[in-house]
Amino acid sequence: MRFTSEQRLDGGVLEREFTLGEIPGILWTPGSASAPAPLILVGHPGGLRRMYPRLAARARHSVAEGFAAATIELPGGGDRPRLAAAEEARADLLRALAAGEPVSGEIVDRLVLPLVEQAVPEWRAALDALLALPEIGGPVGFSGGVISIGVRLAVVEPRIAAALLFAGSFVPAGVFEEARQVTIPLQVLLQWDDEGNDRQAALDLFDAFGSSEKTLHANMGGYTGVPHFEWEAGDRFFARHLK
Repeated sequence: MRFTSEQRLDGGVLEREFTLGEIPGILWTPGSASAPAPLILVGHPGGLRRMYPRLAARARHSVAEGFAAATIELPGGGDRPRLAAAEEARADLLRALAAGEPVSGEIVDRLVLPLVEQAVPEWRAALDALLALPEIGGPVGFSGGVISIGVRLAVVEPRIAAALLFAGSFVPAGVFEEARQVTIPLQVLLQWDDEGNDRQAALDLFDAFGSSEKTLHANMGGYTGVPHFEWEAGDRFFARHLK
């Protein structure tokens, strides 16, 4: 990990951009802390620069509650090299949606699974580097999407103690089977009127999770209409499990 820039934001939040090999990322930490801060990994659907305003707002909200927050660019996102198979699958997906046709499981697999296979090891490598910093400690939470990435991380990464998952992306059938292996506490956020979301699939995935503690927060509105109070609910969720 190599830090490439830093700036102080309102409230004394320290924002540092970094690279992990060729992967760009951003770390937000409290301005002052008497002990290492618990870490929240901030997931997103790709395009770190495009998503920055929303990611920074989420991170700063978490830092104000005493957490550190970090994110990395997804494979194929931003300035990273495109994933050819995923690009072809995305084109097929858009054609199916434009024609009013159902999206086949084969398209969903080609779109999502290569991303999960590459992104999860990168997140774990970032976690190794972040936890080596003296200002960051465990336990660790994951917050955001892509939900299939969050599911895989919850299964394979024992350092993640709780996850706040954002429903709303296409989910391969195999991920439903993985969900049954998830046992950490979960909070799932679903925007009920998200036009790009298969609402029933999101409900089915929630039902499949094997966690004994899982909570579904469903709100009216589309993808960008998440109520502000949900971030406060997320902070309370992570405070219960990371502090």
